[in-house]
Amino acid sequence: MSTIRYSPLLTDLYELTMLAGYFEKDMHRKEAVFDLFFRTNPFHGAYAVFAGLQTALDHLAGLRFSDADLDYLGSLGLFRKNFLDYLRDFAFRGRVIAPPEGSAVFAGEPLLTIEGELAEAQFVETALLNIINFQTLVATKAARIQQAAGSGQVVEFGLRRAHGPDGGLHGARAACIGGARHTSNVWAGQVFDIPVQGTHAHSWVMSFDDELSAFRAYADCFPDNCILLVDTYDTLESGLPNAITVAEELRARGHELRGIRLDSGDLAYLSRAARSLLDEAGFPAVKIVASSDLDETLIASIRSEGGCIDIYGVGTKLATAGGPGGGALGGVYKLVRFDGRPRLKVTSDLTKATLPDRKRLLRVVDGNGQYLMDVLCRQQENPAAGDPVFDPLNPARFKEIPAAAELREIRRTVMDRGVQLTETESLERMADRCAEQLLRLPQGTLRLANPHTYKVAVTAGLRDMRDSLAQKHLGDRGEISH
Repeated sequence: MSTIRYSPLLTDLYELTMLAGYFEKDMHRKEAVFDLFFRTNPFHGAYAVFAGLQTALDHLAGLRFSDADLDYLGSLGLFRKNFLDYLRDFAFRGRVIAPPEGSAVFAGEPLLTIEGELAEAQFVETALLNIINFQTLVATKAARIQQAAGSGQVVEFGLRRAHGPDGGLHGARAACIGGARHTSNVWAGQVFDIPVQGTHAHSWVMSFDDELSAFRAYADCFPDNCILLVDTYDTLESGLPNAITVAEELRARGHELRGIRLDSGDLAYLSRAARSLLDEAGFPAVKIVASSDLDETLIASIRSEGGCIDIYGVGTKLATAGGPGGGALGGVYKLVRFDGRPRLKVTSDLTKATLPDRKRLLRVVDGNGQYLMDVLCRQQENPAAGDPVFDPLNPARFKEIPAAAELREIRRTVMDRGVQLTETESLERMADRCAEQLLRLPQGTLRLANPHTYKVAVTAGLRDMRDSLAQKHLGDRGEISH
């Protein structure tokens, strides 16, 4: 698996101006801890699929300013020479705590915790948000699409509609983690070892005098990997009969037609009709591939109407993570500890208040391995079955951790002193983890509409520390209420 290197200038200007200010005020070496999290689950759903960690770790490990980078920064007229000299030896030498990629994660939970000197922990904010927000969003979309597809295979077809080359490349990576384990993107196949699949375009058929000649020519070129696009002219009157003719000719030469593709029209109806024609002609093993602006809602509808589709090629809505509640993941990066003391963002809106200090993230699991809830606690706490835990947005609401439940650590230290501690996993392993964890969620959590809300709770110790810090900052002005 290759590594794509990003420039250290993949950042917002204010990261550099703050860094220069910290350097000027001799604050840059003080200890800092930041949490990266999102406040709302995407797509109006109940979960997200964590992705982008390896990309982020590769960026952190290779973070160095070149002479050209420093020359450019010097040309801006903002930075003093001693600061630019400091950047010459700048590197990320901190610690990263995170769950494995492919993990089911939820709003309000810290995905990454970054610990280190203030300069390095602050500076990486923009790049980490860019990487984690995008890949987590696409992985979640892919998981929803694969869920809708049931036992059908999902192929990522989104390169031509993706947000630029890097969006296409890392979108394919994230989609694979979420369950779209094949891609049409050849570069992603090379870089990330994702199996590549594809057929031909309508232009292939239109380049020949007639459809049958086009199909025969394609089968001639790819006799063992032939999937024919059958809707250029008329799917049932022309495309399917011609595909069956070519399938018979291939079989006579010792080969088999792999599939046909539908790219327009009523896909539920056309796939049922195509399946019937193919079966009657003696080709029950020929796969039916469908494309045409698919997403999880349309796929679920096709299946509910008895569609007979084996492979779903999903492009625009997957690569761009489009649809209600999509478009962008609202991940944020907040300071939770500085210079040895917990820090809290104080706000009258509890949905935007932060949870201070270093924290552990635990998953409550029953005897059958099913997930019941997640619990955030202070680093030194050890919550157990029977303990009360509280809704972070409504601390008056609480419940007890169920008896006999097991509490498992979700996150681990994946980088320390700027060195990755964990082995690089295959995307297949991450995709397997995603599929396994989603099956362990409570009933209703995976519903596409009006899903069950998975509980994320805080311990009394974490709640009390947040309230104490809030009162210290706000006094008796009544801006925090329970």
